[in-house]
Amino acid sequence: MDIYEYSELLKKLSIKIENIENIVKPNRIKRRLKEIESIQQKPDFWNNTKEASKISQEKIQKEKLLEKYIEAYSSVQDAIEFFEMAKSENDQESLEMIFEDASSLEESIKALEITMMLSGEHDSKNAIISIHPGAGGTESQDWASMLYRMYLRWAERRGFKVEELDYQAGEEAGIKDVSFIIKGENAYGYLKVENGIHRLVRISPFDSNAKRHTSFSSVMVSPEIDNDIDIEIEDKDIRIDTYRASGAGGQHVNKTDSAIRITHIPTNIVVQCQNDRSQHKNRATAMKMLKSRLFEYEQEKRQAKLDGVQKSDIGWGHQIRSYVLAPYQQVKDSRSNQAFSNVSSILDGDLDKLIEGVLISQTL
Repeated sequence: MDIYEYSELLKKLSIKIENIENIVKPNRIKRRLKEIESIQQKPDFWNNTKEASKISQEKIQKEKLLEKYIEAYSSVQDAIEFFEMAKSENDQESLEMIFEDASSLEESIKALEITMMLSGEHDSKNAIISIHPGAGGTESQDWASMLYRMYLRWAERRGFKVEELDYQAGEEAGIKDVSFIIKGENAYGYLKVENGIHRLVRISPFDSNAKRHTSFSSVMVSPEIDNDIDIEIEDKDIRIDTYRASGAGGQHVNKTDSAIRITHIPTNIVVQCQNDRSQHKNRATAMKMLKSRLFEYEQEKRQAKLDGVQKSDIGWGHQIRSYVLAPYQQVKDSRSNQAFSNVSSILDGDLDKLIEGVLISQTL
């Protein structure tokens, strides 16, 4: 990197900071934090624990965002001053040191952008994920299992916990359906961008003629809703079915109808749970899943109305991301327009750059 390149970098980062400032509005955050401090000092603050917890959580999120902003802003300002000083004094040693720190300076701005993307009301929650193969039988079911493994590996890389809720194996290979929770800080905030249709192009291992096949699977992501969000579900709007659990789980699970399937009739949303031997626990978990899905459904419907679009089918033209394994290697996201050639590592859970690219593109 030379003086001109570094100067252009500083200009770019300065513009980014200005854009971020317009969105973050640090002065407004400071005023809100003072308001919260006054509210928390009232003697009856904890009388309503639900509201008190909500306000306390808001304070933590706003403090984190403000801290990240101040840190990034100061880093850019310090870099500009140091650069101008070293340049005016023709201090080559200092300039070289500045150039070496350029990547870390960019990373600090990127970290701020990501923090800003994850400051939504439900971003800090756990993520409930369901993967459904599209048309195509074994080929699509195998693709669904590849996506499942990809998210498990991503969670493992981040040290997040995974709880499987329902697993329906394919007849020959892959999966017919899977639902699971990824538990960790900002799990939903990160994974919400995975919500949509994922397309795979490859030479099929199930085709003796070694032809290229295209497969689709849908990934549905919703926040794990807690009790502070009221979602009313009337008994007349749901149908509850019990069935025998298909997965491993001991003799008790396999011999009793402990698995639960709940259908929400007005929206045709179906959730299933068989991760516990107790039918009552599976029902409670399935109801939580349904509430989360209904919450996400309403959010999507509201956004679709604003965007003037309709809910997509699992098929051509609707994918958010394409994974091409043949005739070339590439993963391309249609929202950020970013393309990556490290397909194997992405399918092995290396998703951060993909996810962060979409988060940034959707806001800035």
